Amino acid sequence: MKIAIIGGGSTYTPELVSGFLERAAILPLNELWLMDTDPRRLEIVGGLAQRIVKSQRKPFDVRLSLDRAETLSGAAYVITQLRVGGMSARRNDEYLGKRYHLIGQETTGVGGIAKALRTIPVILDIAADLGELAPKALLLNFTNPAGLVTEALKRYAPQVASVGVCNVAITTKMELLEILGGRMGVPLSSERAELDTLGLNHLSWHRGLTLDGEDLWPRIMEAFIAGLKADPHPEWDVGMVESLRMIPNYYLQYSDDTERKLAAQEQWPPSRAEQVMQVEKELLEQYADTALDQPPEGLMQRGGAYYSTVATQLICAHYNDLGEIHVVNTRHDGAVPGWPTDWVLELPCRVSRDGIKPLPAQPLIPACFELLAQVKACELLTVEAAVHGDLAAARQALLAHPLGPPVDRVQAVLDDLLVTHREYLPRFWN
Repeated sequence: MKIAIIGGGSTYTPELVSGFLERAAILPLNELWLMDTDPRRLEIVGGLAQRIVKSQRKPFDVRLSLDRAETLSGAAYVITQLRVGGMSARRNDEYLGKRYHLIGQETTGVGGIAKALRTIPVILDIAADLGELAPKALLLNFTNPAGLVTEALKRYAPQVASVGVCNVAITTKMELLEILGGRMGVPLSSERAELDTLGLNHLSWHRGLTLDGEDLWPRIMEAFIAGLKADPHPEWDVGMVESLRMIPNYYLQYSDDTERKLAAQEQWPPSRAEQVMQVEKELLEQYADTALDQPPEGLMQRGGAYYSTVATQLICAHYNDLGEIHVVNTRHDGAVPGWPTDWVLELPCRVSRDGIKPLPAQPLIPACFELLAQVKACELLTVEAAVHGDLAAARQALLAHPLGPPVDRVQAVLDDLLVTHREYLPRFWN
């Protein structure tokens, strides 16, 4: 088996390598290919990856490449974890929002739109290559904004089997089990637990958790609400959580507590991108140490907890036909009654050899669906803008997003976005 990672120079890669090593007994991986456009990062990160595998008696080969076609050819699974424009482009997205007193964040609002416009054409080019070089491969997209990018893949690269993946669901599941396990005085197994989540990537609501088929949600809600009441500065409004009986995805704070987030932006620098740039600088210095043959502890500061678990569990479930339930991003194809069947949603799916099948799900209540529908409209417009270099669609996307600029500032924000990222938006400038 050959697995290819596009964006192999990412500082996440060593954790991913460790995940494959942990599952070597059930996943017959022969070659792990790391491809990147940055030779220096590929050499440093790839070198550590090779040392990690060597320290475990080399159950598979790690190969480094700057050639995308060579990397994709014959792959069974492909993971995309790239960032068009690098971390400096993420920083520009953040400060683009700040300049107009809007949320500056890489996956939502104007920052998410800007990142998607840069990223979607590149991901679709990869998918086109994959259709020729490895037509039976499954593409796992971790690249943010993950749900929006997956929407583009499903609409413009239907010939490629693809799924959008994020670590929020598994992180939430682990945290909830830890809370409840602490109250019960016993550890609870995450592998036997299933989380019920519905929404869009980074805009979803958690509304159920079972363990070996037993419904734990009433006890989860009791423990979660008790924690909010005991906190002098609770993350969520207690009355809202008690009313919904759901736990919002933490990215919903940008919508539910916008003024607090905007106030925090006024304290920049450092923005989150600038913090991560410093963390990555330190990580790469550690990675370059030829004596290092394990992922360093500082990697957890980078974010993305359980990233390797999400990726490797999903691949194992698919390859070994396990029929496991995973929360992923894909077209729901009617799983949620009354919603457009071609929408990409984040929801529980059964993963087996014959594909990734969404499980039937009850629609969200109207109070949540209204926000979701607005953001989905923005996503669909952003896909069209990215694919066709469509300025009108880009304007409408900014107008549609609830965290976007007011009508009289849309053109100014769009002009700024296009100039700021001109190098990565040739379809608009041509």
